[in-house]
Amino acid sequence: MTVVPPFPLVDVSGSPSERGRAYGEQARERIVLSISLYASQLEKLGFAREEISRFCGLFLPRLKEWAPDLVEEMEGIAAGANVDLTSVLMVNARTEVLQLARREKGIVDDEPDGCTGAVILPDATRDGRLIHGQNWDWRAECAETSIVLRIRRDDGPDLLTFTEAGGLARSGFNAAGIGITANYLESDRDYREIGIPLPFIRRRALEAAHFADAVRIVAITPKSGSNNMILSTAEGFAVDLECAPDEAFSIYPDNDLIVHANHWQSAVALSKLRETGLKDVPDSFYRDYRVKRRLMKSHGSITAIDLKDALFDEFAWPLSVCRPPFRKEGGNISATVAMIIFEPAAGFMEIAPLPAECRVFTRYDLAMEEAVLARMEHKDDPSETIARAVGER
Repeated sequence: MTVVPPFPLVDVSGSPSERGRAYGEQARERIVLSISLYASQLEKLGFAREEISRFCGLFLPRLKEWAPDLVEEMEGIAAGANVDLTSVLMVNARTEVLQLARREKGIVDDEPDGCTGAVILPDATRDGRLIHGQNWDWRAECAETSIVLRIRRDDGPDLLTFTEAGGLARSGFNAAGIGITANYLESDRDYREIGIPLPFIRRRALEAAHFADAVRIVAITPKSGSNNMILSTAEGFAVDLECAPDEAFSIYPDNDLIVHANHWQSAVALSKLRETGLKDVPDSFYRDYRVKRRLMKSHGSITAIDLKDALFDEFAWPLSVCRPPFRKEGGNISATVAMIIFEPAAGFMEIAPLPAECRVFTRYDLAMEEAVLARMEHKDDPSETIARAVGER
């Protein structure tokens, strides 16, 4: 197997500006590579670098109103990395910017994010702890432009997230036990309006102290394009939200599992909108089936090793659950960039870069809040819960 360097850990704290500057300084090289990757994609579409500002300008005024602290953090990232704010915003809004650019040129997107995500509830696991994870399928170069970001906060739970360098969040969990992963979706409602870019929504969900708040943020925040987000809580529940730009459709665990790839599953959603993405991801139909089938074989005793095994599945290689680097028709190299597995109750995340070539995982830690652990310890004892409630009056 090939040895691939692990994703570096960027550890920050303080005010939004201080966090951003420290982030930019620690990840400067990868941030510059990340910016270059997407600027070059825009150039291939026929847009000069100067036009990045035009596309990003569509989002910045709304972001300043919706999340001024995150804009301040991006300003800090830009200062720390010696780049401009527009470039950092491009990394965070790259899905939306590239889609808008393609639509302006009348170019069909043949290279969407892939991803196969899964959550296993405690009743199905060996240790009684929720397990959450995914494969992220995208540009192979992102193995060199991604990081793990740990944020120690004074105004909410700490968080740990895997993200592209310069990004605010992608997949991860927080010290309140709330986790999130995301998958590409597409519908006929996409890009009619300008919404909040997806990394900002994921970041806000990871800042939530309560699971209900995370669900609300994902469900009701207006988006430019469709996306699937799986939310979980270490206290033993998960919900999948298939999000159109203006509406969210819920999918609940089946046999204590949620597995989702890149096609719409909600019957309600499919009765109200039109699926438009399957032309690019027909493999989605078997990827989620393969993962769920392999997990069901160990139901009741599933471990993180079992989830890894399922996500390593090579059926229909190379368009498999675990995708090796291969050149697509447009010339770009696609791959499963990272396999991300986390157990919030145990306070750790494990990530393997380019897992089809490297099965070496690096562990990243985040301590859970004591109050959350205490709730989990007593969650199956109603009398204990009642006694505590009476005592608190």
